[in-house]
Amino acid sequence: MELLCPICGELLIKQEKSYRCEKGHSFDIARQGHVNLLPVQNKRSLNPGDTAQQVMSRRAFLDGGFYAPIRQTLCDLAKDHGCQGPILDVGCGEGYYSAGLASSMETELLGLDISKEAVRYAAGRYKNAQWICASAARLPVKDHSFGLVTSLFALTMAEEFHRVLRSDGAYIQVLAAEDHLLGLKNIIYPELHHKEKFTTPHVPGFRLAESRTLQFTFTVEGEQVQNLLSMTPHVYRIGKTGAENLRNTEKLTDTASCVLNVYRPE
Repeated sequence: MELLCPICGELLIKQEKSYRCEKGHSFDIARQGHVNLLPVQNKRSLNPGDTAQQVMSRRAFLDGGFYAPIRQTLCDLAKDHGCQGPILDVGCGEGYYSAGLASSMETELLGLDISKEAVRYAAGRYKNAQWICASAARLPVKDHSFGLVTSLFALTMAEEFHRVLRSDGAYIQVLAAEDHLLGLKNIIYPELHHKEKFTTPHVPGFRLAESRTLQFTFTVEGEQVQNLLSMTPHVYRIGKTGAENLRNTEKLTDTASCVLNVYRPE
């Protein structure tokens, strides 16, 4: 799949060990096969996105199969709506969901994440896909070049998603529902505040084709309890008391609750 220079927007030409545009901007291809297309001037911090430890914790959790129903429902939904590739997964993380989806659809995949650690891990594990570190706010790909765009528990960049999708394409969005991981929340927070959450948001330039709710229970023990926390935004919010409560939790049965939305471009 063709990539664009994140600095000038020109087409990047793949060479032996790098990508280079006509204006001379060059980006090295890492040993694992991925490329970093996130210029320093586009970073908000030195190492944005998930850390290496967070990536490894998420990988260990996902390898346990606890969230396999989410991946399977994503594959089912894409099949039910006749989605075609290639796939662009924005906020791909370590590639668990999108690699499974691409295998199910037997199509090409470009995975994109702002975390270089996540992309490095994805590229090392899933060799049949293309992985880049880049910003979702300015996707380094051509207009109308994808049949399916996905974002799982990640931000929606409606204008950019619409730009890169074909007119017959689809956008699948996965959002956590309000009651997602209530068991974990009850352990780490002294009290919970009700906050209305819109799980079928209006996405400018798109119409909602289907919204599918998924809910299931799972049980984690030992290190997987901490791994569960590490792969959620709660890892940034937890206080000392909550952290201590979780360290004393040897086994946790919780409920995953999410909504999968399928949008079509208007």
